[in-house]
Amino acid sequence: MKYFLIAGEASGDLHAGHLISALRAQDERAEFRFFGGEQMARAAGCAPLRHYRTLAYMGIVQVVLHLPTILRGMRECKEAISEWRPDCIILVDYPGFNLDIAKFVHREGICPVYYYIAPKIWAWKEYRIKRIKRDVDHLFSILPFEVDFFEDKHHYPITYVGNPTMDEVVGLGVDMRVTPEERDVTLTERVIALLPGSRTAEVRDNLAIMLQAAASYRDQGYRIVVSQAPSQPASLYESIMQAVGEEAELCPRPFLEWEERDRLTAALVTSGTASLEVALLGIPQVVCYKMSGGRLVNWLRPHVLKVPYISLPNLICQRAVVPELIAADMTPASLSAHLRDLLPGGPARLQQLRDYHALRQRLGEPGAPKHCAAAILQRSRNSHF
Repeated sequence: MKYFLIAGEASGDLHAGHLISALRAQDERAEFRFFGGEQMARAAGCAPLRHYRTLAYMGIVQVVLHLPTILRGMRECKEAISEWRPDCIILVDYPGFNLDIAKFVHREGICPVYYYIAPKIWAWKEYRIKRIKRDVDHLFSILPFEVDFFEDKHHYPITYVGNPTMDEVVGLGVDMRVTPEERDVTLTERVIALLPGSRTAEVRDNLAIMLQAAASYRDQGYRIVVSQAPSQPASLYESIMQAVGEEAELCPRPFLEWEERDRLTAALVTSGTASLEVALLGIPQVVCYKMSGGRLVNWLRPHVLKVPYISLPNLICQRAVVPELIAADMTPASLSAHLRDLLPGGPARLQQLRDYHALRQRLGEPGAPKHCAAAILQRSRNSHF
């Protein structure tokens, strides 16, 4: 079968790469074309038609400034689909782009449209459910609470296949059966990891404050290590370090490939998939996200967001597993104080590790890419296109 996949950022590229590997294992005739990145290219054995970094813009200003590039990429994507005529389209998050592609494919009657990793319409832009119902043949969810949202509230059947981050962490040899108390003992590296996101704007907004918050702990003998996103140049991070006058080690490998990843003392994490990776590894963390608008954003947040949390650990558990410092609440002082509570002997450390244990149980067993691949194969072979 011929599969066309579209991912628009680093986490989507990672998850889509594992899905491609699972599809190849179950379909010996599988062929792939895609918009994505290095992980997908490695799994598919071919280069992307377009790399996601040329389209990954967030925020109204960035989207408007790069609108010609985005529209050109969308046009190229539609042309590639029309020419190749795949047996199915697999969309991975990235709703602003992907829902437009879904509309096009559905209107043209080219092939089934599947969504792997749903748009987060349970948080904002709930009106997009109309487009999903109209243009997406089936949605494969990786978050257990989405089943109630889509099926009970919107009467749109979906399939929860498990969470691929669980597979990725288990694949590293991490033992999910370790107790919180045992886990605390294994965190032997005096390293504080800074994970400022994968997009340029995220790194620029978050890294400076993270560096300032962690500075005092370097004086206490901790190494400060910054995770460099695969799509970003080292010069971006170095310029920010120079601007704030703070030094840190820069690790050019993806976070899950760090040698000391499962022995870190603690982490400061920009909200996103990384917060779930860190939680499943059992590393105490503070989730943060700096946004322009500061206090106005904090005031508007309960009126715009339909959920009380933004981090995946909290959303999955439906309670405050990790602290969240958003917009005006994210300051060097507040970030440093919450980090202090999570260091060895800190009052919040062991409780967070216990909550991580509950989080793993909620996600269930690994196998998301394999389950999703099997379901896509079955549905595509039975489709009437």
